[in-house]
Amino acid sequence: MATRRSTNLLKHLISTRHHLTHHRTVTYMPRPGDGTPRTVTLIPGDGIGPLVTGAVEQVMEAMHAPVLFEKFEVHGNMKAIPSEVMESIKKNKVCLKGGLATPMGGGVSSLNLQLRKELDLYASLVNCFNLEGLTTRHDNVDIVVIRENTEGEYAGLEHEVVPGVVESLKFCSERIAKYAFEYAYLNNRKKVTAVHKANIMKLADGLFLESCREVATKYPGIKYNEIIVDNCCMQLVSKPEQFDVMVTPNLYGNLVANTAAGIAGGTGVMPGGCSLEATAAVVG
Repeated sequence: MATRRSTNLLKHLISTRHHLTHHRTVTYMPRPGDGTPRTVTLIPGDGIGPLVTGAVEQVMEAMHAPVLFEKFEVHGNMKAIPSEVMESIKKNKVCLKGGLATPMGGGVSSLNLQLRKELDLYASLVNCFNLEGLTTRHDNVDIVVIRENTEGEYAGLEHEVVPGVVESLKFCSERIAKYAFEYAYLNNRKKVTAVHKANIMKLADGLFLESCREVATKYPGIKYNEIIVDNCCMQLVSKPEQFDVMVTPNLYGNLVANTAAGIAGGTGVMPGGCSLEATAAVVG
């Protein structure tokens, strides 16, 4: 009897593994280098960007890390990202970027947004965790916030219907849900939480939840739950250790990631970046 149960269990595990492999289309896993020098595009940017990226350069030099930087001066008051910068990013696959200033109003497009759209950097990932030696109010914080980065409110698709009435288009993508669950699966994470406001925006955020629920069925080993964004913010500042991986639409993710970073020690020390499956990653 015990042998039969073991055999059935083994068959079930093999079947489940095959099911997962069949539906997985992308992989996100840190890979150690082989020591070969790696060229990285560097954009110091505006504000504290040069200070932060300069510190990275000093650290890399002190470590004798096999990293070579291709540095470009790009600033938020430019009309577009220079073509040679885009070519460098596409060639090197990795870019370290400081923040680029974005003018308020006036119909001026953000260069940060242009960069995301040009490279289709649809996934923003911020890992917020306690750092040894940095005292914070909460312990055992290790949260990964994954937000949609090119669609939703940040797509900038808005127009004035009549004077005084402005519409902004909000839509979400199934691929960000796939990214979140795949990341959780490959990094031994136990839970994915979808952040939403579907109690009010039943169609737009409802579509986002439908996508997350559908993807969740393909990862039975990962717990899935949902939380309304306003409750999420309250829970973050009161009991952040309950969260593991969080997947969000664009606007909510910006708020949630900055809140989580503040809890863990501040945005200046939390690593984050934007990525596409196999084309480029922009860190900063």
